[in-house]
Amino acid sequence: MNFNITDYINLYLASSHSEPEQLDLPDTQEEGEIIQIQKEETRLPLLLLSDTVLFPEVFAHFALQDQATIKSIKKLYQKGGKVGVIAPKKQGKTNMEDLYPIGTQAQIQKIMTLPEGQTVIILQGECRFKVNEITKVKNQLIGKVELLQDDPIDMSKPKNQALIQSLKETTLKIFSLIAEGTSDIQMIIENIKNPIFLTYYVASYTLEFRHKQKLLVSRKSVKRASLLLSYLMKNLEFTKLKKKIQHQAHTDIDKQQREIYIRQQIKALQQELGEVADIEDELEELEAKGKKQKWALEIKKHFEKTIQRAYKTHSQSPEYGTILNYAHILTDMPWNIHSKDNHNLQRAEKILNEQHYGMEKVKERILEFLAIHIMAQKRKGPILCLVGPPGVGKTSLCQSIAKALGRKYLRISLGGVHDESELRGHRKTYVGAMLGKVLNLIKDAGTSNPVFVLDEIDKLDSKRGDPASALLEILDPNQNQAFVDNFLEVPFDLSQVLFIATANDRYQIPWALDDRMEFIKTNGYAIEEKVQIAQKYLIPEQRKIHGLKANQLSITDQALVQLIQNYTSESGVRELTRQIATINRKTAKKIVTKATYSPKILPKDLNPLLGPEKYDLGLYEHANMPGVATGLAWTSVGGEILFIEAVLTKGEGKLTISGQLGEVMEESATAAYTYLKSQAKKLKIDYRIFQTYDLHIHIPDGATPKDGPSAGITIYTTLASLYTQKKLKPKTAMTGEITLRGNVLPVGGIKEKILAAKRAGIQQIILSKKNQKDVTEIKPEYVKALNLHYVNHVDQLLPIALEKAKVAHPQKWDLTQQPNKKYPL
Repeated sequence: MNFNITDYINLYLASSHSEPEQLDLPDTQEEGEIIQIQKEETRLPLLLLSDTVLFPEVFAHFALQDQATIKSIKKLYQKGGKVGVIAPKKQGKTNMEDLYPIGTQAQIQKIMTLPEGQTVIILQGECRFKVNEITKVKNQLIGKVELLQDDPIDMSKPKNQALIQSLKETTLKIFSLIAEGTSDIQMIIENIKNPIFLTYYVASYTLEFRHKQKLLVSRKSVKRASLLLSYLMKNLEFTKLKKKIQHQAHTDIDKQQREIYIRQQIKALQQELGEVADIEDELEELEAKGKKQKWALEIKKHFEKTIQRAYKTHSQSPEYGTILNYAHILTDMPWNIHSKDNHNLQRAEKILNEQHYGMEKVKERILEFLAIHIMAQKRKGPILCLVGPPGVGKTSLCQSIAKALGRKYLRISLGGVHDESELRGHRKTYVGAMLGKVLNLIKDAGTSNPVFVLDEIDKLDSKRGDPASALLEILDPNQNQAFVDNFLEVPFDLSQVLFIATANDRYQIPWALDDRMEFIKTNGYAIEEKVQIAQKYLIPEQRKIHGLKANQLSITDQALVQLIQNYTSESGVRELTRQIATINRKTAKKIVTKATYSPKILPKDLNPLLGPEKYDLGLYEHANMPGVATGLAWTSVGGEILFIEAVLTKGEGKLTISGQLGEVMEESATAAYTYLKSQAKKLKIDYRIFQTYDLHIHIPDGATPKDGPSAGITIYTTLASLYTQKKLKPKTAMTGEITLRGNVLPVGGIKEKILAAKRAGIQQIILSKKNQKDVTEIKPEYVKALNLHYVNHVDQLLPIALEKAKVAHPQKWDLTQQPNKKYPL
């Protein structure tokens, strides 16, 4: 049922109401005083209507939803129909402090049930009231109220006459702007003689809630009319502006329709000349292709809108090419196209074993990952990340996973990526805009569930941009099911893509990505493993690349060992692959030139083929002097040998540390020096030496930054060797953190460090007792030639690391006091 203002005024004029009682009030009344008749407090049932104001003498209709309220209203209607209409400040609040203080007593005129079942009540306001107290009786709010009566407006005063006339004129102007045919409204407004009713009536149909509420609580009728006029003037200006904007928009639409008509005429002429046949055919072909797609409704509507825009755009317009390209990309994307997974785990294990030697724990973890993926394909979990030195087979492992699952293999290198648009795409407003690399590769692959490798994720460039944030949205299973590329503009589901990341150094990965990844560590290879990898994979592969046969080239195991030790220094096998490729090239040249050569490469043949040895194991032999110790370090490319040197010079007891060390390593050096001083008496070191000599600790290869706690016990051993003049035992290395109490703490990267020591010819290694568990993860045959010692305290360290006797010619210390220098006792 619809009501308009004419219906309400007719109801008003037909009702048997009388004008409000005119009060004879003194002219000396002060401004702001409440004008009211104080009556005995009366109780009134309250009806709470949010964002609603009912004025006295005004008719209004309200739709009721709550069945309890409807039932209460029907009972009240039968008993006389009086109800108090008041607005709550917050929805659902019924306490007195949560209600506006002023409401309107109303008479229930009628209750109607509409055909669709909705209940509507018609109320007529009677007078305002002030709430003093609220009680609740059987789910009905009862208010103890004071009825307020409006003061009259003296129409004999010219000022009041002008005010009321301005109200009528302004109201009519507003209605003339918002509706056609205002003659009926004009007649109604002109026929209202009561100025107070006019104020309430106009306010009911022209103001918003907050302004209505201010009028309702206004204390004086003249002031209320003035306030209403100010609101109407603002409303009038706003309505004029709105009308102007609508007129301008209508003019623009007419202009666009005219341009469309002209374009249609031009198209008709071009068709006569045979110029647009190809364009029409291409659009129709695109439209037909789009109809075959299994799109979601949102994407379907977006595509249809794009095609319609292409039809309306002139073919010579630069925008036309962009629209057409975008439509092609929409149809080329693999929406809901999935390749079928191969769930044969035995086949996956066979592929991993065929393509990768060793790495048992890594392959076991990958098989577990694949098993969970097969069992729970909708599983949301962390992204797999393979972490390890270069050349150990991280990327080839990802290829094996793709082959095992029967999925497409995609790869993107993130090294140096600094612009998130490279991943998320560019907006079409830019010249040369295109899809992001991720969706572009998926589009080319033609499937929405490939194995996608994010290579070198630790080398994202975050100095100039924040690509990690875009990558987070791509990888996070809670977000990527509706990934929106800036160019594509519609959601694409990436949740079926199997993302696998690779990295050399976990600690270089942005923390937000690190938190969502599950890391699988891929360690470096032992010499024995490299020999097997070379014989089973590298040599046959390089022979095939260079066109050689097995009987034309082979390399003995002894030659490979020498090649690995003297021509490579790495955890992986990349440099080894290059050296084998060099041998293949030189052999191929000799075959082509028919030169004499030996098809079996022996150790003695390496020097003529590869030149002088690049790495000399003799460099890693112990120095024949005190103050030098060999440590083991971990880097992102594997383990390394680390030398630490120390010398004493006549001075004042200063400590100097060099070799471009980080804060942690400097602190380890300071802790080792402090603990050594505390043990001077036990080690038979004259304490005066600490006051008369300066100590300089240096770690060679000064251009390379170094940090970490692993060198703690190595530094302590170096200092003990220097001060006691006992040199390090031959072919001995160590790693571990030291505390001020002399405890030896465990460190990481044990496998890489042990392999590096073995490559360097180290025979004796000293570790923390708590690192023994890490050694058990290494194959016994790779450590059987090593003598491993485990210590908990540095007191156990020196007997193992240092010779028992001093060197043949120990340094003699000059412990005489310098002039003008006082030393503590």
